[in-house]
Amino acid sequence: MGHPDNPTMTTGAIILYLLLLSHQTVSEEQVQRYVIGEKGENTTLQCLDQPVNVSSVRYQWKKDGTVVRTQNPSNPSEHFSILNNGSLRISGLLYIDEGLYTCECQTNNGSSWKTHSNIQLKIAGGPSSISLDIRPATRLNNGTLFVDISSDVYFSCSSESYPSQNLTWTVENLTQDNPDRASGNQSHLAFSISKIQPKDQGTYTCTSQNTLSMTTVNKSQELLVYYAPERHPECSWEAGNESHVLFICTWNGSYPVPTMSLHEVYKKSVIAKGPTINSTSQTERLEIHVNRHILHDKEEVKCTGHHVTGVEKSCSFNLEIPYPVGDPLVTALEGSNITLSCSETHALPPAKTVWKKMDDVLNNTMKYILSENGPVYKLTIINVTQDDAGIYYCYSENPLGARELEVILYVKASADNGGAVVGVFVSILVMMIGIVVSVTVYSKRDRICIGNHLDNDRGDILSLVDSDEEEIFSDSVSQLPPLTNGHATTLVEIHRIPSVDHDDNADSTEHTGQAHPDQTEAAQGPL
Repeated sequence: MGHPDNPTMTTGAIILYLLLLSHQTVSEEQVQRYVIGEKGENTTLQCLDQPVNVSSVRYQWKKDGTVVRTQNPSNPSEHFSILNNGSLRISGLLYIDEGLYTCECQTNNGSSWKTHSNIQLKIAGGPSSISLDIRPATRLNNGTLFVDISSDVYFSCSSESYPSQNLTWTVENLTQDNPDRASGNQSHLAFSISKIQPKDQGTYTCTSQNTLSMTTVNKSQELLVYYAPERHPECSWEAGNESHVLFICTWNGSYPVPTMSLHEVYKKSVIAKGPTINSTSQTERLEIHVNRHILHDKEEVKCTGHHVTGVEKSCSFNLEIPYPVGDPLVTALEGSNITLSCSETHALPPAKTVWKKMDDVLNNTMKYILSENGPVYKLTIINVTQDDAGIYYCYSENPLGARELEVILYVKASADNGGAVVGVFVSILVMMIGIVVSVTVYSKRDRICIGNHLDNDRGDILSLVDSDEEEIFSDSVSQLPPLTNGHATTLVEIHRIPSVDHDDNADSTEHTGQAHPDQTEAAQGPL
């Protein structure tokens, strides 16, 4: 490695210096001591095994066989200096100061220099310039970083250290059993987390340790994982006192907490006048008490949740005045039980519904039984009497106002049952008479049909008379043409009835030669 801290040494001189060092080898036996110095610091090398009982001694120090300093008070040096005890002090250590230092002594009698100690000096630098890079991430004002949930996050750490270093990534949080994430001995160390989750948030630390001096430096960065709820906020309400209603907006399951706002929504053509609903707070549950006098029917109230990740979701509801519905007319029989019912599903906030008679609110007693099944409210009256007849009210009220359904109860006495029985009897009697008439008509259908036919065709009338003395008229009769009504034609034999009257005989004799045209006509009709 080069020594960039010596500004006077050129690149060529450094290479030459390293080549010279490569030919100077020192065995382990020659080295009496190892000293590690930090770059830029000061260090002192002790001259060991000095001569004793000598009044005057000169010292000199060599580095890799070359004299770097001889004790001479008249020629001081800022970088190398020899102390009175022979120790060599090096100020502002540089990487080029690394090498084998030898302490030599010479007595005042001019004897030769003798070696008293060999010290190996090694220079360590760093770790320094440690840096972290976590992306993609956003930095908050306090320096904390945050990332969005399910994003892919890249972690990188780098450091400068001489002669080498070890890098380690660790994380400190409440869910990690093993804090180690990555390690290596290069100048750069990186790892990544795919689809990061809330359990991965914590304090991430990169540690750099010099392998020579074992000096350790670390740098930490807190990383948060932000996430917003997938569902929408929930709008709800609770009954307050007589003059207020409590609106509630909840949006749980986010980090950090969102900013919630509750406000009215106006149409573009509407200008707000007077007090309005408007509240904003950084919380998961926003509550606001609203005076009922500023609420209006059909008004829309909206709650919006804003999260730092950019997610925005909302819920809303429309205020509705109550509108109870049901059967307005009910009839009951005296002595029976009757149930009046109404339902209220429109009101928002939900209405409080009660049953009233006149201005009195009805409660559960032996006479009245009140029940509630969801939006259906029932009033059962036990053993109905004439005193129970009248007007009942299904009364619903919420902060926007009140409405009531008027139910009229009629009570009939038990004697009224006689009329119903008589009516049933008359109905049955009429039905029986109708059946008898129908059967009679059906049994006489032939006579009815022939009579009708003869009435319609006077030319076809024929009287049939029974007689003890019959004379058969045997002359042939021509076939009668069919009638236009489509009925079959019946051929009837004409019997002559003898008469005791002489004139009648003459007439009969007169007719024996040829039948009268009227007598030859056939009666038509169904057999």
